[in-house]
Amino acid sequence: MKVIIIMPLAEQRGGSEMTLRDLMQEGRNAGVEWLVIFLEDGPMVELFRKFGVDARVVRGGRVREVHRLLMSAIAIASIARREHANVIISWMWLAHLTGGLAALLAGIPAMWYQQEIPDNKNFLKRLVNLMPARGVVTITKAIQSAQSQILPERPVYLVNPGVALDRFNPSDLPSPSEARSKLGLPLDGPLIGIVGRMQRWKGIHVLVEAMPKVLQKYPNAHCVVVGGKHDLEPDYEDFLNEKIATLGLPEKVLLAGLQRNIPEWVQAMDVFVHASDNEPFGIVIIEAMALGKPIIAGNAGGPTEIITNGLNGLLTPYGDANALADAILRYLNDQEFARTAAQAARQRALDFSTQRYAQNFIHALRSAV
Repeated sequence: MKVIIIMPLAEQRGGSEMTLRDLMQEGRNAGVEWLVIFLEDGPMVELFRKFGVDARVVRGGRVREVHRLLMSAIAIASIARREHANVIISWMWLAHLTGGLAALLAGIPAMWYQQEIPDNKNFLKRLVNLMPARGVVTITKAIQSAQSQILPERPVYLVNPGVALDRFNPSDLPSPSEARSKLGLPLDGPLIGIVGRMQRWKGIHVLVEAMPKVLQKYPNAHCVVVGGKHDLEPDYEDFLNEKIATLGLPEKVLLAGLQRNIPEWVQAMDVFVHASDNEPFGIVIIEAMALGKPIIAGNAGGPTEIITNGLNGLLTPYGDANALADAILRYLNDQEFARTAAQAARQRALDFSTQRYAQNFIHALRSAV
C-alpha cells in the first residue's frame, strides 16, 4: 500500500511532529510505502530522508491564499497519480483542506489525523468536516467521541500515541542527583518540574502560583520550567517572570528555556507536573511515567485516559493552584505513596510504546482503506 502524508510543519515543535516521526521510524517495514509531503521546508525533511522515507516539499499557502492552496492540491494530486498512491492522509485537521482536495482530484480516498478536541463552530472547521474522507484517526476516546458526533458521519479510529521508551529508561540515565549536578540545578530539597511550550493553556503559571504553599512546608523546594517561547504567545514568558517576581520566587523558580535532553531534565525532578487545560493527550506525561516519576496532571482530556487518580498519578482541576499545591504536598509528605505511585506509573507507561502506536495506526489505515 502506498500512503501519502501531508504535513504542514517541517520543524519539531510539539506532539504532532513527534508522532509522525515515530510512525516513520517504526512503520517502515510493515508493508506500507510512505511518501511524506511537507508544505514547508525544514529540518524534518532531511531527517525523514535519513530514515529512508521519501520526503518532498510542496509549498503550501495560508487558507486565505486560495490560489496557493489550490495549486498545492493540484501538485499533490499529480504526485499521487504518478506514484499510484492508495490514500492521502492529512496530518492535522487544517491540512485536510489541501489533502482532501488533492485526494478528490486524484480520485483516491482521503483521511485526516485529528489530534485535538474537535468542534464544528467556526467556518474553517465546518469546511474541513465537509471535505470527503474515508475516516478520521484520533488519539483519545474524548476526541473520538466528539468527532463521531459531527456530521457527516464517517468512521473514527482511536490510536493512542506512543513514546520511545528506550530514551526514558531510568537505568540508562544519570541518577536524579547526578542529573541535577550535570544540569546545574539545586542539589538540596524537592525539585518540582514541568515541561511544555510557553503558552497559557499549558498552565505553567498555575504551578508558579502553587509554589508559595509548597514552600511554606518545604522552604528548600525549587521549581524548574523546561520549554521555549511559542510564536502565538511571545509575551507569556514576560508574564511568567512578572508573576515570579510578584510572588517573591526569583530564587525558587527557574525558567530553563527550550532543552533537547528532556530525559535528563525529567530524571532530575522529584515530582512531575502537567498543568495543561484539557490536554488532547499528553505524550510528556508518559515520558515522565516511564522514568518512574510521581505525576500530577489535569483532570480533563487525555490525561484521564492515561492516569488512574490515586493509583499511578494524581489529577487536579486546571487553574486550581491550591489543589495543585495540595497534590504536590501529598507526594512530598508521603514518600511511600509517592514511591508506589511512581512504580505504577512506570508500569502503565509500558502500554504506550512507539512500536504499538505504529502497529495500531497501520491497522486503522488498512481497516479504512
